[in-house]
Amino acid sequence: MTPGTVYGLGLGPGAADLMSVRADRLLRGATHVAFFRKAGRPGQARRIADGLIPAGATEHPMDYPVTTEIPVDDPRYNAVLADFYSRCTAHLRALAGGGADVVVLCEGDPFLYGSFMHLHARLSGVVPVQVVPGISGMSASWTATDMPITWGDDVLTVLPGTLPEDRLRDAIRAADAVVVMKIGRHLPRLRRALVAAGRAADAFIVEYAAMPEQRVMRLSEYPPE
Repeated sequence: MTPGTVYGLGLGPGAADLMSVRADRLLRGATHVAFFRKAGRPGQARRIADGLIPAGATEHPMDYPVTTEIPVDDPRYNAVLADFYSRCTAHLRALAGGGADVVVLCEGDPFLYGSFMHLHARLSGVVPVQVVPGISGMSASWTATDMPITWGDDVLTVLPGTLPEDRLRDAIRAADAVVVMKIGRHLPRLRRALVAAGRAADAFIVEYAAMPEQRVMRLSEYPPE
């Protein structure tokens, strides 16, 4: 039997009309749709795709076993997630091996800090895998500020907010333009790093970029909590 293809489908930052034509076409023709989510929640990727998934398509939610319950530097964190990704891979491999195409919904771009990368690494060379790129959340975020992120020869640095405070400080101080992703509960540490780097007055915070609840403000005006 000819195997099916697993598609890592970049949905873009949140607005359905910012999805690529290719992603829209594949999604509307899908028979199997998989997506990551926190247990008990619909999942942001599934939320973006709401109304676009064909009637009759089989949905395959993949519930993260942990999110913030175990520190990321704890060896148990990687062990638990590795097992989770292996189980997800086995399920998708079985579907594709039976001849079914599977669309995996991905926020932003699948290859930019996305969970799909863990599936891609395990599926490549086993079943056909294709990645459909999407507009990243950070692109929608700097657009929401109505200011260009780079000029001329500026160097853009992208940092995960999970980095230690001293690494955040040094990288921010050295860069012309900075995007910090994965902020969440790490915001207090990021604030301190920005102040220490002398860049706090330049910073914007964008929540839910390109979504109905989008909020944009200077970080200095953002509530401490």
